[in-house]
Amino acid sequence: MLNEMGKKAKRASLLLMNISADIKSAGLISVAEALKNNTERILAENKKDVEAFIKKGGSTAMVDRLTLTKERIYDMAEGVMKVNALPDPVGEVLGMTKRPNGLVIGTKRVPLGVIGIIYEARPNVTVDAAVLCLKTSNACILRGGSEAIFSNSVLVDIMNEALTKAGFPEGSLQLVRDTSRETAKELMRLSEYLDVLIPRGGKGLISTVVENASVPVIETGTGNCHVYIEKTADPAMAKDIIVNAKTSRPSVCNAAESLLVDACVAETILPMIAEALKPFSVELRGCSVTCKILPEAVPASNEDFYTEYNDYIMSVKVVSDITEAISHINEHGTGHSEAIVTKDYAAANLFLDGVDAAAVYVNASTRFTDGNEFGYGAEIGISTQKLHARGPMGLTALTSTKHIIYGSGQIR
Repeated sequence: MLNEMGKKAKRASLLLMNISADIKSAGLISVAEALKNNTERILAENKKDVEAFIKKGGSTAMVDRLTLTKERIYDMAEGVMKVNALPDPVGEVLGMTKRPNGLVIGTKRVPLGVIGIIYEARPNVTVDAAVLCLKTSNACILRGGSEAIFSNSVLVDIMNEALTKAGFPEGSLQLVRDTSRETAKELMRLSEYLDVLIPRGGKGLISTVVENASVPVIETGTGNCHVYIEKTADPAMAKDIIVNAKTSRPSVCNAAESLLVDACVAETILPMIAEALKPFSVELRGCSVTCKILPEAVPASNEDFYTEYNDYIMSVKVVSDITEAISHINEHGTGHSEAIVTKDYAAANLFLDGVDAAAVYVNASTRFTDGNEFGYGAEIGISTQKLHARGPMGLTALTSTKHIIYGSGQIR
């Protein structure tokens, strides 16, 4: 089955290399309209997924990640239109240089080819990934989690109906509907047809893909994100940032999982933050100093400080100064998103320079690490590696380059 899908995708990718910008635009506009026009159809299929997941005892945070609403479907459609409005990077010439022998050499942006994407229970990823791939003339093979199979299937069916009408080649967008582990591993080894594989999900999924894939992998998104409250921080600002970063959507990778507080202000700021988090029933797992200040806190294990909870749980550590905060983040973080709350310009710059992460914030929530918020329209994922792409991956991250050379009869 996957070999046939790979063949179709490869054929489509060769046609997509030369597809016109007008057809691509028409296809994306048609997708956006189709999503809105089929809202009830999508919601009916999504309901099947949500009900089955709840029966299995899925967590509240993960149910939220899986659930679609009319508003979220319209937001997906709006995201498609934002991607459509962005400049198409494919075909961009990145400069030409004339060599002493007369050759004129330059580089030009081209599609990656066929992109495989393995992801978990977030149906919006199905749309985001598809439109970013298609905008950049890549064919894509999607493999979502079993928890969202009904939602993903209907979304791909609707998008393909729209894309076919616009003139996209068959095989441009495909979904692996067998969600078994065996099929996932087969996709990881489809090196004859896939040019790159992108896992989007938790630590377990990403580790499995990296360990088993024979296809080049772009690692994305495990988010053990920290917020550090430096000694000069505005307490009200710190409280608002923590509440937003932890509770606005705890199931996503840019949610804050760990709180670091300078020892100079811990006794005043920690009780205020704990009180602000109470309405959300956030469990705080703290170091020994934290537990003395907050009797309701649960003693943290060493493992807690490495954990991406994706839930209403947060590790808390009191640190002596900014140097210890940076050291702790670099040891325990995942290279995703880290934030400092401070009034000290020198401290802000020290944090920006010292923290090794894809996104580093001063006085803002980590929740902004998102392709849409960064102006990319949507994202294929958030890369936590350093080669090719880092941070939210938009259109240019889904392209490569080729050298183009003009000669006048030169021989060597």
